Amino acid sequence: MPVYWFALSQVNKINTWDAILVFLVLHVLVYPASNGYNSYMDRDTSSIGGLKKPLQPTKQLFYTTVIMDIAAVTISICMSWIFAVGIFLYILASRAYSYRKIRLKKYWLIGYLTVVIFQGAVTFFLVYNETDIHHTLNVPWIATIASSLLIGGFYPLTQIYQHNEDVKDGVRTISYKLGYKGTFIFTGIIYALAFCMIAWQFFLNLEWNRFYILQIFMLPVLVYFFIWFSKVLKDKNEANFKNTMRMNLLASVCTNLGFITLLILYVI
Repeated sequence: MPVYWFALSQVNKINTWDAILVFLVLHVLVYPASNGYNSYMDRDTSSIGGLKKPLQPTKQLFYTTVIMDIAAVTISICMSWIFAVGIFLYILASRAYSYRKIRLKKYWLIGYLTVVIFQGAVTFFLVYNETDIHHTLNVPWIATIASSLLIGGFYPLTQIYQHNEDVKDGVRTISYKLGYKGTFIFTGIIYALAFCMIAWQFFLNLEWNRFYILQIFMLPVLVYFFIWFSKVLKDKNEANFKNTMRMNLLASVCTNLGFITLLILYVI
């Protein structure tokens, strides 16, 4: 969702109806179906995602994800061929990431890049192109890269408490490869690069005030990040489900509010 609001805040002239449709396709159909399919393939027994004690998935869940994907592609075709192709490729990548006979998530680098590229750059491009009143292909490349970096910085932290569960399933995530300390350091570096790119984007457009406003919203995330990191350095057990979900919620809320505020200020 932060990538959606980021892209929308950069569009010069927004088609409101298309913006609503894009939001619904992504957040009501594509993303939930992707998470549902991943859960169906993983069949986790310990805490995963936002669930502390996940129920075992059923065949009905699989059928539901297929129906949601078909609905997403059908609606996308009615919107534009570029958006439809992008959504179709996103769904394919998501399936390849989780599907047992392909299982891209087993490979830490390929799995990581799949998430970063499709949840970041591809999503930014699709939102920007489809919500722009002229459906322009002239999408700001700096902001597009920044979107992938935002996802790339945050994603390893969501895996930090799942190391044991992932190893049992034959999965070696980037967080597992980096270790607890390395995951935090890597996240800090990638996030710093992301905000350097965002600063570059805003400064090129002479919008320094928008960048400073965004930093205000990100301050609580930064504070919690360092507090949590210090705890993990003292005790690795602090890299647990509870703390990860707190970080997830705080980062999501603050980032969304930051970009929504920029969008509101732009419209006003």
